[in-house]
Amino acid sequence: MSKPKLATVWLEACAGCHMSFLDIDERIVDLLDKVEVTATPITDFKEIPQVDIGVIDGAIGNEEEKHIALELRKKAKIIIAWGDCAVFGGINTMRNFMPTKEVLEGGYIHTASTVNPDGVIPHGEVPALLPQALPADNVVKVDVYVPGCPPDADTILYVFQELLEGRMPKVPSDMMRYD
Repeated sequence: MSKPKLATVWLEACAGCHMSFLDIDERIVDLLDKVEVTATPITDFKEIPQVDIGVIDGAIGNEEEKHIALELRKKAKIIIAWGDCAVFGGINTMRNFMPTKEVLEGGYIHTASTVNPDGVIPHGEVPALLPQALPADNVVKVDVYVPGCPPDADTILYVFQELLEGRMPKVPSDMMRYD
């Protein structure tokens, strides 16, 4: 019998959720015995394969991220939204109160650390921003929500264990972490 296949994508977010996944520590060895990891942010994948479980980490804030989320939804039987950015939009939604042009000017022209002597906002070199940063379920159907910033390792492991037992997990409120 083949192992369920897993793919994770890292969109508009920090590395916290994937670090929590690694914080499963030695228990990750048992999990990896039961699943086949096909694509992650640390692998150089060009195409998302057909998978049983797809994980979205991060909000969706640009056209490339939207494309990746839509592609993962097409290829995955179950989609998990990991962390507050994927579940709610997270800190990324702070830009939703500003016009996109102002966001780009802040990032490419007015930021003290920016080295941009011509004061030009790149076009075509970086993916176009969406008008707003969005939680995953504003773009694709999400089957499992794992809130937290980041969700803790025990909660992430619980979700995978439930799925591997054939149950659709619902994260109990006492497992949700908001540090």
